[in-house]
Amino acid sequence: MAVNAIREDEEQKEVQKKDTLIRLYQYLLHYPKELMVVSLIMAVTISISMIAPLLVERAVDVHVANNDKKGLIELGIFAIGLFVIYGIGTHIRMLIMARVSNDILVRIREDLFEHIQTLSFHFFDSRPTGKILARIIGDVNSLKDVLSDSVTKLIPDFITVIGVAGIMLLKNPWLAMSALITLPLLVTGMFFIQMKAHKLWQIHRRKNSNLNAFVHEDLSGIRIVQSFAAEEETRKDFYKMAEEQRDSFIHAVVFADGFGPVVEITWGLGGFLLYFIGISILGIGNVGIGTFLAFSTYLSMFWSPIRNLANFYNKLTTNISSAERVFEILDTKPEIVDEEGAKELPKLKGQVQFEHVSFAYEDAKEKYVLQDVNFTVKPGETIALVGSTGAGKTTIVNLISRFYEVTKGKILLDGYCLKEVSLHSLRKQMGIMTQDNFLFSGTISENIRYGRLDATEEEIISAAKAVHAHEFIMQMEKGYDTEISERGSQLSIGQRQLLAFARTMVSNPRILILDEATSSIDTHTELLVQQGIENLLKGRTSFVIAHRLSTIRKADRIFVIDEGNIKEAGSHEELMKKKGAYYQLYNSQFH
Repeated sequence: MAVNAIREDEEQKEVQKKDTLIRLYQYLLHYPKELMVVSLIMAVTISISMIAPLLVERAVDVHVANNDKKGLIELGIFAIGLFVIYGIGTHIRMLIMARVSNDILVRIREDLFEHIQTLSFHFFDSRPTGKILARIIGDVNSLKDVLSDSVTKLIPDFITVIGVAGIMLLKNPWLAMSALITLPLLVTGMFFIQMKAHKLWQIHRRKNSNLNAFVHEDLSGIRIVQSFAAEEETRKDFYKMAEEQRDSFIHAVVFADGFGPVVEITWGLGGFLLYFIGISILGIGNVGIGTFLAFSTYLSMFWSPIRNLANFYNKLTTNISSAERVFEILDTKPEIVDEEGAKELPKLKGQVQFEHVSFAYEDAKEKYVLQDVNFTVKPGETIALVGSTGAGKTTIVNLISRFYEVTKGKILLDGYCLKEVSLHSLRKQMGIMTQDNFLFSGTISENIRYGRLDATEEEIISAAKAVHAHEFIMQMEKGYDTEISERGSQLSIGQRQLLAFARTMVSNPRILILDEATSSIDTHTELLVQQGIENLLKGRTSFVIAHRLSTIRKADRIFVIDEGNIKEAGSHEELMKKKGAYYQLYNSQFH
């Protein structure tokens, strides 16, 4: 199975930036009312900004030239009123878009999280958790300014540039052309800068993802790091990855910051050409002072939005790689999905059939983990799976839960083919426990209730009593309301195991899977756990994987798995009489 290591940059498919932007902006369509209000406000504020230079021109060429104080005062009051409206409108527009952009981030993050939960085990097996977190948190956050500025800055600045250019051309084409002649230089410079900058920002996002994954893994395994006194080596690795992240950022910024100088140079040349052509070619007497002032203002109004657009383009180049990484996960198809017309699985009796089942991982199809496995398990029967590491025991139980898809053959539950029933109706009837039982941050009661979210307090206590967890819970200060951490560090391994049993018990599964559920607990605790297991097994079809063969002697049948197939099958007594693989395995543990 191909795995992306922490220090290894993630591969990323090349996509058209245009397609990514269209897909991102489609989220704005969920807010039509807000966009309509913002559009109306922008129409008013842009109109006011367009009128402002004309007011200056009229004030100088008409009222000042004719010494019309009354007209000048009236024009000033009118201008102040317009600017008040402009300020209020701009503030409201920014508030609305800030709310919309944050809502969209929540929507994208919800879509991403919901989709990730549907992905198959292969997705999680092939990459560090920290790299997934980097996309859900960091990459989504990077999209906030792009979404907000697209409406509050991009649209009004683009309209302003078009409007100002049109007014300048109407008033004096020669002056307009002299001021705008440097535009091709700007476009060419921006094009070449963004091509290089986009690739560098993609590299930076990958380095940032590597660092995030390293920190997550190091903190998750901090007990191991400290136990082996590996702090110094870990620190060196962290410094190296942090430096790579820093250097990738610097390289990207060096190119991205080229946008500013290109804009300033073209702006300065445009201003110089305006006055040079206006004075040297057209003649200063042919152009009024008010017109020059108006054109100077319009020139600033033209290049200021251009600078804003360049900054936005720079920001877009910076963050479009984040959108690409988010959408790449959203486009990842789950390998295990409900087929069209999938049926709801009724309450199971518990019969399990494997018919010529073979399995190989998607990226190693030539290497079969299971080969032509056949067996039938009766309802309520307990099956123990034993064998060497890597023989295929866990793969068998994973296929029953349909965490992976069989490569050949089929699996039937009560005669229903797994591929023909819905995943939800299948898995809600499965109870799965491993040697590493994860506990969530919260109370003991909440952790047990996770097995069935609508379970009552009475059902939770009953489940805990059934697996012998009630006694130690009640010895704790707050009983079932005791808060535990994610790792349950204040509990012993056996206590965590019993809580996991209670969580499984309250779900009342029809098929139970215990994968090495007692391998990491002491012998004394194992007696309590064994009693809990016996209560769990009653009336349920069960599959028990165990290296301690003493824990599975009471199983109805024992399957000895070797090289992806069942080499021997029978009860403990039957297999001991055969003196085959199980006999040798059993004797190796007790003699």
